[in-house]
Amino acid sequence: MPRKQEEYLTKREQQIMEIIYRHGRADVAAVMDGLADDLSNSAVRTHLRILESKGHLTHAEENGRFIYAPTRARKSAARSALSGLLQTFFDDSVEQVMATMLSVRGKNLKPEELDRLSEMIERARAAKTPDAAPESETQSDRED
Repeated sequence: MPRKQEEYLTKREQQIMEIIYRHGRADVAAVMDGLADDLSNSAVRTHLRILESKGHLTHAEENGRFIYAPTRARKSAARSALSGLLQTFFDDSVEQVMATMLSVRGKNLKPEELDRLSEMIERARAAKTPDAAPESETQSDRED
C-alpha cells in the first residue's frame, strides 16, 4: 500500500527526485549519470522502488527498461513538502519561515526578487481588506 506523499524524503531520495524532475522522466542509467557520486545499479533501483512505494514515482516499461516519472507536478510536491515543514518546524507560521529564509539567503537576493516579494506581501495584505481587488498571478504561479 503506497504511503502518504508528504512523508519526508532522505537526502538521496531528494537527489533522485531532483534528477527525475529535471529530466521529466528517467531510467536507472539517467539517474546514475545525474548523481554526483557512484552508486550501484541495484542501489539506485532500490531507491526508485522506495520512492514508488512512497507514492512519489510511477514507472512504465519501454523497450525493456523501466522509465520513472513523478506522480505529480514539481510545484504541487513542493507545496506539500513546504506545508509539512511549516507545520513541523515553524508552528505553521509563514512569518517564521520567511524570517528563516531571509536570515539564510537574504544577502543573496537580487533587487528584483525583493521587489517581487514586496509585491506578493502587498497583494496578501490587500486580500485581507474587504474592498480588495482580485489577486493577480505571481511569477511562480505562471511558471507551473
